[in-house]
Amino acid sequence: MEERGRPGGPPWWPGGPPRWPGGPPWWTRSDEDAGSRWPWRSTLLLTVFVLVGTNAAARLQEGEHASVDLFARVLLLLGSGLLLWRQRYPVLVAFGTAAAAMVYLGAGYPYGPVFLTVALGCFSAIVSGHRKAAWGAVGMLWAGHVLVAHWLYQWLPPSGDDAAAWGPEVPVAAWIVAIVAVSELARVRREQWARERAERAQAARRRADEERLRIARELHDVLAHSISVINVQAGVGLALLDSDPEQARTALTTIKAASKEALGEVRQVLDTLRTPGDAPRAPAPGLDRLPELVEQAAGAGLTVQVEGKAPSLPPGTDLAAFRIVQEALTNVVRHSGSRHARVHLEQAAGVMRLRIDDDGPATGADAGGSGNGLAGMRERAAALGGTIEAGPRADGGFRVLAVLPLRTSPAKSHEVKEDR
Repeated sequence: MEERGRPGGPPWWPGGPPRWPGGPPWWTRSDEDAGSRWPWRSTLLLTVFVLVGTNAAARLQEGEHASVDLFARVLLLLGSGLLLWRQRYPVLVAFGTAAAAMVYLGAGYPYGPVFLTVALGCFSAIVSGHRKAAWGAVGMLWAGHVLVAHWLYQWLPPSGDDAAAWGPEVPVAAWIVAIVAVSELARVRREQWARERAERAQAARRRADEERLRIARELHDVLAHSISVINVQAGVGLALLDSDPEQARTALTTIKAASKEALGEVRQVLDTLRTPGDAPRAPAPGLDRLPELVEQAAGAGLTVQVEGKAPSLPPGTDLAAFRIVQEALTNVVRHSGSRHARVHLEQAAGVMRLRIDDDGPATGADAGGSGNGLAGMRERAAALGGTIEAGPRADGGFRVLAVLPLRTSPAKSHEVKEDR
């Protein structure tokens, strides 16, 4: 993951050169790394190991290389101490540890754990996304080692030594390749984890959006139907308040019942916003409540004739069928001049067919209903793999035809469980 640049650069190079607006990329650090803790424990342990291991290596290589003196220990401490910044400035640390090791080897000091500082520095750079910089640091160390061992040794301490053999260069090269390979694997794995986290976050956002849409659709269906009934009855009550108080009282009773029903269904919908895992407080409505819809429609002055018998349906299909009939009858009350509607139920070839007809005519431009209601019905049917056809009939009036499958796929079944 590439790090984002920060304003400015090092203290002696404010702002960076003109071609690097925000400072050179290898000087920059990410906000996440800037807030991370200093890795002082691991750095301290590695420093102790490097110093102790170098002393042991010096005894084993006594006479072959220069003895470990104060300058050698300073170089070892410098290379190890730079690792404190490996999470904040990984590229700088990679080149710094490689340079310290190159000077250490050029001075003729014995081989040993000094290579571990370079390995960890380059590992941090590769994992943080600075691959080319890490390869450059390793290449610099390798080139410096070859120059010192096979050419510059004549002018460097200890005096009188010979050129190194080429055979030992093979395992050194193998170690370098292994370090780079392990670092690359760690980088790839880290990027994979980052992608998986991003995908999970995106999936969570998508589920949240789908849940908001589901709740909005439920609220629309519940409120549109109940408020239509209330509106019609309120008009009847106002018209008859003086001339027929008893009929006005009946209208008010209907309004009270419709509002109570609406409040109950709204609470049921909003129950889905409670803590995940809680069971719903009431079962979701289905076609078994079709008589209630017929009674509510009658209260709004609409006579509904039901043809056929509702079969046993899966929970999600049952809810969708109920809402489709509810929305269609609501549209008849609001947008049709007819006071009679027919609901036909039919089961055939593994599907449930719902047909809602009225004889019209339309009382406004929105014959059959506004876009939101029809769109909600289509979304419900599509979520189950079904279809909705809605439009004027050839002989007048309006028809809504829904075809819903009686069986849903496992993926749809999961959505149905969430929907309830």
